[in-house]
Amino acid sequence: MVGPVNGGRIPRQVLSVVNGGQEPVMGVGPASIAGSDCGAVDFTREDVEALLNERIRAKNKYSLKEKCDVMTDYIKRLRICIKWFQELEGDLLLQQEKHGKMLESAEKKCNDMELLLSEKEEELNSIIMELRKNCIALQDKFAKEESDKLAAMELLTQEKDARLSAERSHASILEDLERAQRESSSANQKILSLNDMYKRLQEYNTSLQQYNSKLQSELNQTNEILKNVEKEKVAVLENLSNLRGHCTSLQDQLTSAKASINEKMKLKEALASEVGCLRLDLQQVRDDRDRHLSQVQDLSAEVLKYKEWTGKSAAELGNLTTKSNELEATCSSQSNQIKELQKKLAAAENKLEMSDLSAFEIRTGYEEQKRVNSELQLRLAEAELKLVEGESLRKKLHNTILELKGNIRVFCRVRPLLFDDAAENEPKTVSFPTTTENIDRGIELLQNGQKHSFMFDKVFVPESSQEEVFVEVSQLVQSALDGYKVCIFAYGQTGSGKTHTMMGTPGNFDDKGLIPRSLEQIFESRQTLQNQGWKYDMQVSMLEIYNETIRDLLTTNRHGSTESGTKQYAIKHDANGNTYVSDLTIVDVRSSREVSFLLNRAAQSRSVGKTQMNEQSSRSHFVFTLRITGVNESTEQQVQGILNLIDLAGSERLSKSGSTGDRLKETQAINKSLSSLSDVIFSLAKKEEHVPFRNSKLTYLLQPCLGGDSKTLMVVNVSPAPSSINESLCSLRFAARVNACEIGTPRRQTSVKQVDARFSYG
Repeated sequence: MVGPVNGGRIPRQVLSVVNGGQEPVMGVGPASIAGSDCGAVDFTREDVEALLNERIRAKNKYSLKEKCDVMTDYIKRLRICIKWFQELEGDLLLQQEKHGKMLESAEKKCNDMELLLSEKEEELNSIIMELRKNCIALQDKFAKEESDKLAAMELLTQEKDARLSAERSHASILEDLERAQRESSSANQKILSLNDMYKRLQEYNTSLQQYNSKLQSELNQTNEILKNVEKEKVAVLENLSNLRGHCTSLQDQLTSAKASINEKMKLKEALASEVGCLRLDLQQVRDDRDRHLSQVQDLSAEVLKYKEWTGKSAAELGNLTTKSNELEATCSSQSNQIKELQKKLAAAENKLEMSDLSAFEIRTGYEEQKRVNSELQLRLAEAELKLVEGESLRKKLHNTILELKGNIRVFCRVRPLLFDDAAENEPKTVSFPTTTENIDRGIELLQNGQKHSFMFDKVFVPESSQEEVFVEVSQLVQSALDGYKVCIFAYGQTGSGKTHTMMGTPGNFDDKGLIPRSLEQIFESRQTLQNQGWKYDMQVSMLEIYNETIRDLLTTNRHGSTESGTKQYAIKHDANGNTYVSDLTIVDVRSSREVSFLLNRAAQSRSVGKTQMNEQSSRSHFVFTLRITGVNESTEQQVQGILNLIDLAGSERLSKSGSTGDRLKETQAINKSLSSLSDVIFSLAKKEEHVPFRNSKLTYLLQPCLGGDSKTLMVVNVSPAPSSINESLCSLRFAARVNACEIGTPRRQTSVKQVDARFSYG
């Protein structure tokens, strides 16, 4: 068991890494995991609360980079805190395993000492009895010698020879007496020394008991520490959910930044198109100016030519001058237009440069935000991965604790609403809490405005698939190959989905139930373990309990002979806690295909009937048993495991089922056996000395699973229909009582003997 760390409390140490200070950190606590960021950092409750209550503020609230840096630092400290919790939990597990081994060795020594004491006590008692017998014999002998002495004294006067002989005999008798006294004194000394040894052994036994009680108190303190760690883990998970919300808000800001960038890009494209148009107009104006200048030059040349020509008229010269003036005015106006267009072009280019600069800044911010967002997403993925690993570790520890306690594990499965179940204007009767502590483990029922809450080892919502259910059961099924007794049975009202959970939908590969999937896993594991030197033999039997009568579902003459209808099958228990059914058909199987064929054959022989609550209602309790015998050829080790998969008949009310005739007798027999099962569970919960296993064939057959050393799981099936709320509430209350029962620690069955020809159910 795990003892308290450092005297029963978690070592306190102020962390500059967590609180943002600059003080040096001293590692006082469990060794850190290699490669972790937290080193030898320890946390206290005040440190964790300060970290969780810390408000993230940036000096410049408009600086996104500074906000991201602050958030990165805060996430880094959270990561250090989470890693510290994981290291502490690992060390606690190592301490728990170490103390468990110490407790087992101490118990073993105590048992050996008690056996030695009992043997010594028996030996001392035998020695004392022998000494007493010797003392009595000596006393008798002494009395006889005294009488002989008196006779010799009387005969002394008659015969001197007889007197001398009597004196010699008297001397020898005295020597014998002295020798006997010395032996008696030595025997008394031995008795005193043995008494002292017995007292010392009693004192040693008392000290062992005190040490055992001390270990038990340390175990209780460690369990309290584990509970506190679990609560702090819940707080960290809530903080992670807040971080997810903040990440979502950052993603929204990123989306808005993308939209603004798109608008800027559109504006840039519009400005670029406008600048292109202006450049085209400028080029056209320049071409016109060049053309006009060439015309002016031509005209000037003509003017000079006309001036040289004296034969030209003055009117033509005036006209040419007028045209020249007009062309010069046109050229000047076009030059002014070119200047204005150049100014507009310069302004447009400045505007384009500003737009490019703004787009570059926005793109840079977008890339930075994208990088920060990717880092946050990676850290969030790491945190979620650690959360999944922590949840799997929590399940493993929870299963280990349940095995140590010996509790019956209970899973709850709620079937989906059917078309016939839908009712208008009726509130939802079944809900599932979403808090961190109750998620996937809690279920709530609403009846007449009153809410009833229940907690189980696992709760499956209506959307859960057959694969999800089997994943939670697979480890328990694997225990059968390891040599344990395993029992899984489905309980619930008729029409709640028990047979669907255990058998699945015929012909639908993806909708197979627990029984076909368990068989596939066992045969696959068998194939894998062959490489390790293991060789397994499998035997299958199937029966049903119909109207308190056992029926063999694999017999070949079930319908063709009257002998099978009158055969009486007897349930027997041996001294090893195994259960046998006499004359039951046992089939050796080598593959899951053979078992599937036998299952289909048994399903055709099983008793079913139609009621007002279910078209195909199971009218009997179906028991599938697989016995596994494994031998390791290299180590010569032999294991014997048993897998019981049971589909119980559904409980129902006569007022709802409308059963009459044979169906009425079946309903009464089913309810009677389930009532006996309830009586057995109540007796186990109250730890009564007498448990009424013999009240029905069902409870007598399940006696090793309910009161022995097997791993037992009950899957309670619940209907969400509002019309079935009363039956669902009764089923959940019964399941809660079952979950509180302690039946004993599971024990692995190993043996080197030959396999018995009979078939065991427990």
